[in-house]
Amino acid sequence: MTDQIKHWLRFRHAGTTGFGTLTASGSISVHEGEMFGRHAATGKTLALPEVELLAPCAPSKIIALWNNFHALAAKLNQPEPPEPLYLLKATTSIAAPGAVIRRPSYYDGKTTYEGELGIVIGRTCAHVSPGEAGSFIFGYTCVNDITANDILTRDPTFAQWARAKGIDDYGPFGPVIATGLDPAKLTVRTILNGAERQNYPISDMIFTAQDLVSRISHDMTLLPGDLIAVGTSVGVGVMKEPVNTVTVAIDGIGELTNEFRL
Repeated sequence: MTDQIKHWLRFRHAGTTGFGTLTASGSISVHEGEMFGRHAATGKTLALPEVELLAPCAPSKIIALWNNFHALAAKLNQPEPPEPLYLLKATTSIAAPGAVIRRPSYYDGKTTYEGELGIVIGRTCAHVSPGEAGSFIFGYTCVNDITANDILTRDPTFAQWARAKGIDDYGPFGPVIATGLDPAKLTVRTILNGAERQNYPISDMIFTAQDLVSRISHDMTLLPGDLIAVGTSVGVGVMKEPVNTVTVAIDGIGELTNEFRL
């Protein structure tokens, strides 16, 4: 990573999908090529109101961590795991920044928000060491790992992680991917209906971003654009209002805001 922070995003404009970076004035510097490959600024700019923001990348898989913060493990009275515990979240759960997310008509149980940091992979990564892992990380984003809790625990013989977290639109992330950041210095805040519910440091992670990329890369090859949601900490709660506004804010990255409707 470079020392210069850049904010990458994807958008739809005039029926075409594009990508670029945010400028100091808040407009989009349009790029051509591939975000995770060769790219160059075209010289064209667009104002944010002119475009529809999309999720900032299209991962081939979303990996979501469980029990990866010291504070949450202590609160839940859970042992800290000796290796990362994770699940795969369906890519069809992806929702764009600003999207309205609706609880499925067949489900009337509890649904929780989980504000998290997301790691975005920049190049194909397999069997790398923690020391090498940083060079495979493109940048970082905001994630709301929404969970249908009652589905997760409904069957006593099988925890339904994939189903509870894989419902359509239950995986919003964005609005940008920030490059040039030190994740250990970041703080995640989650605001539900105007009230701050989560405020925790990424430095409290049991496994660092580099550890996660290294260890997961020994299980499965990570591809450019793949998303690792590093897990959440204390303050997870249920969305109870007919219309809930949830913002996941990480200074240096930005704010991911979505509505969740019962």
